[in-house]
Amino acid sequence: MASIGFAGVSKTFDDGTTAVDALDLEIRDGEFMVLVGPSGSGKSTALRMLAGLEENTAGTIRIGDRVVDEVQPKDRDIAMVFQSYALYPHMTVAENLGFALRMKGVAKAEIARRVDVAAEKLGITALLERRPKALSGGQRQRVALGRAIVRDPAAFLMDEPLSNLDAKLRVEMRAYLARLHQELGTTTVYVTHDQTEAMTMGDRVAVMRDGRLAQCGAPQAIYDDPADLFVAGFMGSPAMNLLRARIEGDAVVIGDQRLALTEAVRRARPGLAAYDGRDVVVGIRPESVAQSPNGPVAGRTLELDVVLTEALGSDLLVHADVGAPVVLTADQEELAGEVVPEVLSRVTLRLPPGARVRAGERVRAIVDPDRLHFFDADTERAIR
Repeated sequence: MASIGFAGVSKTFDDGTTAVDALDLEIRDGEFMVLVGPSGSGKSTALRMLAGLEENTAGTIRIGDRVVDEVQPKDRDIAMVFQSYALYPHMTVAENLGFALRMKGVAKAEIARRVDVAAEKLGITALLERRPKALSGGQRQRVALGRAIVRDPAAFLMDEPLSNLDAKLRVEMRAYLARLHQELGTTTVYVTHDQTEAMTMGDRVAVMRDGRLAQCGAPQAIYDDPADLFVAGFMGSPAMNLLRARIEGDAVVIGDQRLALTEAVRRARPGLAAYDGRDVVVGIRPESVAQSPNGPVAGRTLELDVVLTEALGSDLLVHADVGAPVVLTADQEELAGEVVPEVLSRVTLRLPPGARVRAGERVRAIVDPDRLHFFDADTERAIR
């Protein structure tokens, strides 16, 4: 096992495109680090530079105590798991698992021992004599993992390994990978665009945007305290509602409605004192509200016109018009022209499945003031 470090690492391609820009990131020995972000955020390029498949144009990359900028991929003591599985179709599962060891000249007896150990851990012992075409997608992915495990590397690098699986298998494999990491304790760098994978699997999560590190921390800490509008809108499903608002004394005004700023909120976010009379962006998580069937609660109620409901069994998602403009992040603004204009004033609420809410009705949403988020309207940074 080994720690991993990126120090001022950048990658600029020949056409001038900068895919990764001055990345500083320390990954602890034995840690499961998830790099997450939308397409084009630089996460896969960062992983490929760590693997030696791309050359960094600036900065240094360290694995353990060794700077590996000039080290060939085969000599970096890492094992990579790809989205495509990359299994040899003419080889059995056992032969696929042991292939890298044979190329290194490891003795047959030792190869057989490692293959048996890995197969037992992955629950694929009964599949060792099959070829890839006879395996399901989940079985192929476990073989790909096994091929990495038998090498006993300093670190595992995983590039969207679950994206080819169906929804049910992805859930099962997420739990399987998490348990496997607990057993092996090997440093793991895992790339995904799926924030649910990031939240459920990572010891820490590094959120990337436009080649830069937007925020890094424990998944729940990032969810509870996003650093800026991008992270707030990206982490969470459904996404956080981000609304144009204004601070007026002891209230935040959203459209023609007011939510009270309690003393507890002001103590928790002393930076709000400088925003009195100014525009801000207020963030409301869909689950930070409750329905009030018995009338409004002073300073805590938003009255919304219901447009659509979605019954998910465990939850009821309510899409409603808030009468105030929704704030789009820079990434979302590129798609604004493709969205029906009415959507740009809608919020999403997550209510219990038994909530009596119908399209065309008005719903009173009681907002938990302690769970509001505030952002500078110009810099998009969190106000704390």
